[in-house]
Amino acid sequence: MPSISNALANSAAKNLPPSEVANLPESSSKQIKLSITQVNLQVHLRKIPLLAHLSNDEMERVKAELRLKQFARRDIVLQKGAVGDSLLFLLHGQLQVIDVTDDGRAIGLRMLKPGDFFGEIAVITGSTRSASVVALSPVLVAFLPRLTALHLFSHSPSVAQQILGHLAEKVQRDSEFRALLSINNTSKRIYSYLQLLKQHGEGNIEVVENLPTHQDIANMINTSRETVTRALLTLVQKGIVEKEPHRLIIRDPAGLKKLAQGDS
Repeated sequence: MPSISNALANSAAKNLPPSEVANLPESSSKQIKLSITQVNLQVHLRKIPLLAHLSNDEMERVKAELRLKQFARRDIVLQKGAVGDSLLFLLHGQLQVIDVTDDGRAIGLRMLKPGDFFGEIAVITGSTRSASVVALSPVLVAFLPRLTALHLFSHSPSVAQQILGHLAEKVQRDSEFRALLSINNTSKRIYSYLQLLKQHGEGNIEVVENLPTHQDIANMINTSRETVTRALLTLVQKGIVEKEPHRLIIRDPAGLKKLAQGDS
């Protein structure tokens, strides 16, 4: 991953009102294939869990205040230490939350998918950003000004309830991730990370959707890309997973669990 400062210097983000998003130019990686106009923006926003139950008046206020930005792959969306002046929603693409160690290494903290919001801690506390966020693909992000976000937090019961639930889940998830990083065996760490990523897909099969690249997984759990590649190959050879582009189908969940627990 390039340094945060270099990526920020090369950022090609575009700040546009919602009505102009359909005319976004092609990004440096590929064009974001979205057509969000002022007419259908509200429908799109209703798919974001945090905003799904807003009244029509509240949604109109959110729409009026939102600004959308397009970022190319590897662009910096948020910079650690920057002013927390907005709440952000990921509309398209995939993001990674990262921190940078004293020796300059980028350490992945978690992934973000469409519908997720982020930057809420700095918005609530009025502090600076505690981590950076990098685009893993071309992305489209909506920025809601801090004062508007705070108004929602204090005046919309549905938003307040979801924020509280989100913060509780975040504490639990961060605790699980810290425990994962304490695992000395790197293969076991990779298998445990896949356990955290998995979800139930169609037909009740377990899958990992939007599988990060081997390098991104390595960054997340502090190992090498080669180690991740070998571990995933082992899973495929054992018939535990089936690998598709950007997706893992877990054919033997019990087998993956045993490997994550250190059983051979």
